[in-house]
Amino acid sequence: MGIGRARRDRDTPWLHGAEHAVTRISRRQFVSLAPTVMGGTSLLSACAPSADTKGSAAIAAGIGRPDPGPGADNETLSWELVRNATLAPSSHNTQCWRFQLEPHAITLLPDLARRCPAVDPDDHHLFVSLGCATENLAHAALAHGLRAEATFDAAHGAIRVALAPTRAESSDLFRALPTRQCTRGDYDARPLSTDDLGLLERAGTSGGVHMLLYTERPTIERVLDFVVQANTAQMADPAFISELKTWIRFNGAEAAHTRDGLYTAASGSPNIPTWFGELAFSLFFTAKGENDRYAHQIRSSAGVAVFIGQAADKAHWIEVGRCYERFALQATALGIRNALVNQPIEVTAVRPQFATAFGLSGQRPDLVVRFGRGPRLPSSLRRPVQAVVV
Repeated sequence: MGIGRARRDRDTPWLHGAEHAVTRISRRQFVSLAPTVMGGTSLLSACAPSADTKGSAAIAAGIGRPDPGPGADNETLSWELVRNATLAPSSHNTQCWRFQLEPHAITLLPDLARRCPAVDPDDHHLFVSLGCATENLAHAALAHGLRAEATFDAAHGAIRVALAPTRAESSDLFRALPTRQCTRGDYDARPLSTDDLGLLERAGTSGGVHMLLYTERPTIERVLDFVVQANTAQMADPAFISELKTWIRFNGAEAAHTRDGLYTAASGSPNIPTWFGELAFSLFFTAKGENDRYAHQIRSSAGVAVFIGQAADKAHWIEVGRCYERFALQATALGIRNALVNQPIEVTAVRPQFATAFGLSGQRPDLVVRFGRGPRLPSSLRRPVQAVVV
């Protein structure tokens, strides 16, 4: 189903989510108390968005530049392809991949030490992330004169990408690799052109994956209802909260040290000391506060895309990842931002309700993505190639 079918659903009655939890203290109230908590304004100055004392901004600026890598020319090229592959998104920016290099192939393997069992118990997001990395690798290979053919080894959960010489082609999607990001901020709420929507739909669809684009406001509100319902459930889950907290990087120093995880500046939040961030997390990271933020962000979006694989298995999850990454790269090339709002498909009790509400009974929706035009935010970081090649 494409744009036309999705738009015909616009008159369906809205579905309402669960009640918001009570906020104990607002973010504004917390910030007003910060000088007292931190012992004066001199320490509060460390919370400024520009405070980046350990060079995370410099690391982010270098992510899009070629990494020459060691060894002979063919090994140098393999390292460059891996570097491009690691620019892909991953759940909580865990970067849950490893790479094995061969003379004429690169194999992607799941890094199970970086899985997120609370939010992703069946490794769905992990294999979607591997699909995103595979798509990046294919675009980078073509730009360097190599045709990439990916095959999935279900027994080992591995994706082997065979590389063969071909005519080099540097596409718009390849050139978008360094600047693609999940932009977790507000957009301008302006509608996209029919041409732009058509390009996004073609990029996000394949023989094994279809995508629904919703641009009508009532339908976007229905999606928001499910995001609020599922987010409220997640925020009441101690295992989810504990897992999420381990991947948050509250400041540039912490982000530069690990070069993974959810760097708060990439969501428009200030850099703050880690101990202060952990205190702030417990004080104002509440269901109501997060639901209000998601409501504002989703309502500022031009539309929502839902990706659905033909089957709920690892091979199709990888294909969903490839389709989403093409969508995201095409969006980047058009100056369009996107961000994942996967709560309705992460909470198992909400997922079938979401599927039924959008005419997908018996199917498993794989990804929910909002999109629109808006400002770019600071980039999340990536680990060096040496850390992911085995």
